[in-house]
Amino acid sequence: MERVELDFPKATDIARPLPETILLPQNRIIAMFSLSAKLATTAIAMLAMSSSLVSAECTREGLLAAANSYIAAQASGSIEGLALSATNFTYQQNNKVSDIKTGVLSQPLKIDLNRSTADTVACASYTMLISATGSKPYVISTQIRHAGNDTSSIALIDTIAATTGALFFNAQRTLEYIQKENWGTVEEGQRVGRDELKRVGDAYLDMWTDAKAADSIPWGTDCERVEGSQLTRPCGATLPRGGSQRPNGNRRYVIDETIGSVDVLCSFDSLGNMPDSHEVRLEGGKVKYVHTVTVLQ
Repeated sequence: MERVELDFPKATDIARPLPETILLPQNRIIAMFSLSAKLATTAIAMLAMSSSLVSAECTREGLLAAANSYIAAQASGSIEGLALSATNFTYQQNNKVSDIKTGVLSQPLKIDLNRSTADTVACASYTMLISATGSKPYVISTQIRHAGNDTSSIALIDTIAATTGALFFNAQRTLEYIQKENWGTVEEGQRVGRDELKRVGDAYLDMWTDAKAADSIPWGTDCERVEGSQLTRPCGATLPRGGSQRPNGNRRYVIDETIGSVDVLCSFDSLGNMPDSHEVRLEGGKVKYVHTVTVLQ
């Protein structure tokens, strides 16, 4: 049998240093550790940011705080106190994108009545303003919207601003009617859900094109309807029942279940292209109040 000799490495070979190509200078090792630390810090920061975005919550308090800042801005005629988005802000007045610096917000108004509702699902608020005793009267309906559930920044101010010449306009008379109303929180057992509020708001605007829409609305026996400055009591009297071929479009909603309200800004196309706000309040499943603000073009 042939003898085979195995060439095992010698002790001197094992003790020999590794090739120089894989030895790293101390400063390079330090630099690599520093880079790794920076990458780790960046990753942690990104995870924290991602977590905060996922957990962001649109709160009622945040919405109403933004609405209050809007009311203050309208009273002063200055937008300095508004946290407008620096990258994604739009101002719309009477259904047209406009320059906020020349719109009604640039005019200081004496605010005789203001009231706001909050929609945490849409991250939006609705505010009604009445200025009846200032130099120029206004009745204003405004929706404010926030992107990404971030109420610290305003993405959209959407205003229907009615003044002398608007449909049935008389700010003093409107003030007299509305300041007598109770818009407090609806008791939980008397509230209706978001879907029903939207359905009623849509049905109201559909009455001009759908002959059956009026009968689908749960009218309260003590309901009051204020259209401009015209009061109708009860609400369910003298209603339209179809006739127009043009639906009222471009609808934008703010729904507040705690107040029992839905506000819809729209283009009132059934009777002409008119910027419009319709607000409805339900108590115990029945319509209690209806407000309309309509601008004649």
